Amino acid sequence: MELDYILIVYLSLNILVFTLNIQTIKPSMSLENQLLFFLSTLGAFNGILLSLYFIFFIKQKRLSNILFGVLLLTLSIRIGKSVVYHFNHDLLKIYLQIGLSACFLIGPSLYFYLSSAVKQIDKISRGWKLHISLLLLVVIVVGFMYPYQEFPLFWNRYFVKAIYTVWIGYIILSGFVIRNIFFSLFSKKDIISLVDKWLLGVYIGNVIVALAFTSSFISSSAPYISAPILFSFAFYLLVFFLVFQKNRDVIFSEPQQKYSNKKISEEEASLLLNKLNQVMNEKELYKNPYLKLNDVAKELNILGHRLSQLLNDNLGKSFSSFVNEYRIEEAKKLLNSNDHYTLEAIGFDAGFSSKSAFYSTFKKFTNTTPAGYKKNLV
Repeated sequence: MELDYILIVYLSLNILVFTLNIQTIKPSMSLENQLLFFLSTLGAFNGILLSLYFIFFIKQKRLSNILFGVLLLTLSIRIGKSVVYHFNHDLLKIYLQIGLSACFLIGPSLYFYLSSAVKQIDKISRGWKLHISLLLLVVIVVGFMYPYQEFPLFWNRYFVKAIYTVWIGYIILSGFVIRNIFFSLFSKKDIISLVDKWLLGVYIGNVIVALAFTSSFISSSAPYISAPILFSFAFYLLVFFLVFQKNRDVIFSEPQQKYSNKKISEEEASLLLNKLNQVMNEKELYKNPYLKLNDVAKELNILGHRLSQLLNDNLGKSFSSFVNEYRIEEAKKLLNSNDHYTLEAIGFDAGFSSKSAFYSTFKKFTNTTPAGYKKNLV
């Protein structure tokens, strides 16, 4: 992966030099404007190249990698259009329309990328297909019915507002998707993985660029070129972040199951077990009779296979045994304190899905029946 990034940066810089040599920069530009043009185009050129790499050439053909490429492509097109327009207001209207249309898809691309990465989705569902199709339909229909060339007032007064509203709306939804990462960020007991750091960086970078564009749209005092410069800055920060990470391949490679045999360190296991017990006690997750491994793993902000490994390697228990221990302890408390509850009701309150499951599990853990346990209390 490191060599791939070096080659991408090298090729992009060569393309940039070539572009400058064919007089993309006007000779009449001041030195300050030439510097601004250079800095702002860095991100756009490299973003397009890297997006093509993730969409077409990356070896790990995961859905999240492809969606990350789409996110980079939509951002880079929007940034590229903004840079060129800032220095050339005579730009053909069709390029303005393409840039704004790409902008309409940035927020959704961010949302789908983070969702696929966090939830480990590797296949687009029917709901996602419908969602994406509706967004593309809006862009295509508006573009054909109201081309920017003929309806600039409509675009500038109405549709641009809709574009930024959609962008901000999806940024909020994306924040909800990675909310557990934010919670972990402010918790001293939680360990933030490399993948989480990457997703957080991508999200924050998008927020900064979106705010820069929105500010320039709302207020004429905000420089329009600031968004492309911030994008370039955020882009290279993320690249440098990857370069200095030894295990960066885990961000883009197949997870999860392939790395399940990697032993959890004692320090990490201790922190995870403390948080696991805290979550189970405070939220009483065990009272849900349909509780699943992934439900608990989500509360811990880890993957399901990681939680299973933690329980098996560090506690020597299966997930069902671990949860049933909590249910049995809860049942004992209810048997000790409630004379008015039937045994069946106590089983349901403790989290068992049926009377038979309660009785068989109780006897397995205590070597006696619930009725026998209650009788011995007298």
